[in-house]
Amino acid sequence: MCRGYRRMHPIFRILVFFLSLASTGPFSAGAQGRTGSPRPEFWGFTGPWETNSTRSVRDHGGALSAVINGWITIDSASAQPVIPSPYPDTVRPRNGTPDRMAIVTSWHGEGFHVQPIRRLGRDPQRLASAAGAIARYSAAMRYSGLVLDFEDLKPADLPVLLRVSRAITDSAHAHRVRTIAMAIPATDTAAYPVRALLGVVDAVIVMLYDQHWAESEPGPIADPSWVKSSLALRVAEAGPGRIIAALPAYGYRWRKGRPTDSISFEEATRMASAARAPLQRDATSQFLRSRARNGAEIWVSDATLLGTLVTESQALGVNRFAIWRLGQEDPAVWRSVIR
Repeated sequence: MCRGYRRMHPIFRILVFFLSLASTGPFSAGAQGRTGSPRPEFWGFTGPWETNSTRSVRDHGGALSAVINGWITIDSASAQPVIPSPYPDTVRPRNGTPDRMAIVTSWHGEGFHVQPIRRLGRDPQRLASAAGAIARYSAAMRYSGLVLDFEDLKPADLPVLLRVSRAITDSAHAHRVRTIAMAIPATDTAAYPVRALLGVVDAVIVMLYDQHWAESEPGPIADPSWVKSSLALRVAEAGPGRIIAALPAYGYRWRKGRPTDSISFEEATRMASAARAPLQRDATSQFLRSRARNGAEIWVSDATLLGTLVTESQALGVNRFAIWRLGQEDPAVWRSVIR
């Protein structure tokens, strides 16, 4: 769900929020904690191709309100959904019964493909066929919701994006797939304006990560100050009630002259130790950081950082979260953040 897809689509790990159909909108008010303040609500995105992601869902999925494990790709040649999915959805958490959802994405190969979305938006018959196929498949799989992830579109594509999203939403709702969310970049308000999008989907998931990414200079993936300002920008558009804050559970390793790796917390810890450059807390961003003698640099999220990002988001009125992605997280997340 962002540049995170660049290593098989990082969104990342825990996608957070509990969706229900309350009379005032698609979301509940949130469970009340002992102090009377709402507890944060969490979803978990998976990488259905990854063993670690599957294991994390099985071990901890019961602590989540929703797991996004289904995968529906829009084919770049036909502009139709690839069904059945190349990534079978066979994961079930051991405890609890979180909602099961699927992502509908224009990502495949090495990036997002914008032409299929443009083609759908300009061909009503083809769009009706695609939306119907997505809805029928989702109903057959008993998904409670979908996450639309159509990235890299331009401001001029907004009418097309709205048309495609409305068709999928209407068809899915008609098949009792109750919640349709859209993943959007943190700061691109021209191509992905919240108010307009909330006219065609039930919620938006603001991807608050990849402030620094695989092709950038090394740095924090989601500095708390950047997250706060980016999320505030989106809240100002339409209020916090239908916004989900997506947060990173992964890291990057930058190396001179070599491709940047998207890595998990466990991999970051192991790599830093092997390089004899232990992870240390960056005072400004609160990310864990390691810099080896050969210039390799690691920045990775952990439970402490995620806890801070949740707190910053709650101060803006946002209480539902998405963390990309399960299997990459610091294990302490399950003790200190998602409880």
